[in-house]
Amino acid sequence: MMDTTLAVSDPASFRAWRAYALEAKYEFLRVLRTPAFAIPSLLFPPLFYLLFGVLLNRGNGAAAHYLFATYSVFGVMAPGLFGFGVAVAIERERGWLALKRVAPMPPGAYLVAKMTMAMAFALIIYAMLATLAATLGGVRLDPAQWLALALIAMSGVLPFCALGLMIGSKANAAASPAIVNFIYLPMAFLSGLWMPLTMLPQFIRDIAVLWPPYHLAQLALAATGREYAGAVAAHIGYLIVFTVACFAVARRWLAKAG
Repeated sequence: MMDTTLAVSDPASFRAWRAYALEAKYEFLRVLRTPAFAIPSLLFPPLFYLLFGVLLNRGNGAAAHYLFATYSVFGVMAPGLFGFGVAVAIERERGWLALKRVAPMPPGAYLVAKMTMAMAFALIIYAMLATLAATLGGVRLDPAQWLALALIAMSGVLPFCALGLMIGSKANAAASPAIVNFIYLPMAFLSGLWMPLTMLPQFIRDIAVLWPPYHLAQLALAATGREYAGAVAAHIGYLIVFTVACFAVARRWLAKAG
């Protein structure tokens, strides 16, 4: 009789993928059960968009479309910066990171789990913003545009994961929230996420190209069919280089930390 039991061709590979999946699952549940992280990350971007993008700009379709794209970028910054910048600093200082290193699990599972968590939160935040934009903001996009912006939101969290990891690999647990906030909010403002750069002083417009949220915002505006600055390839290239550079620096600092 033929054996109907599911055979696993590579048990070691199966165990590795199971470890990745379980680590990602428990990381997501951990942050979901952490009110100090989950509530601000999930609620602040939709509430800000509801206030500034809908209530204060009622009847202004251009503003609603612009702010929907840029607040989508603002929303995905938090899971990466706080999920890595604060969490890694705390776990490193408490010795949890060292314990993870000697645990019988794939070396990359810790990092992949946090990245997966950040991307999942980014998708949830985008879904909440999209619901508000479509129902209350009067935003009308083609299905392909909704999907393109969702993909930008999910992948766009990675540069902020890299930046957060770099912060968390060096900062101590007590200082990391203040450092992340000091970077998070000013960088969002200087990138034109809260209001168009044309409404800001010239020197702010001149330095906007230095910040990763600016480049991600231009991609978001392009995906929604709005006017944007620069070339799409240049924005993607900047974000890739920024992400790789931050990950490389963080890896070096973590190695020195032991």
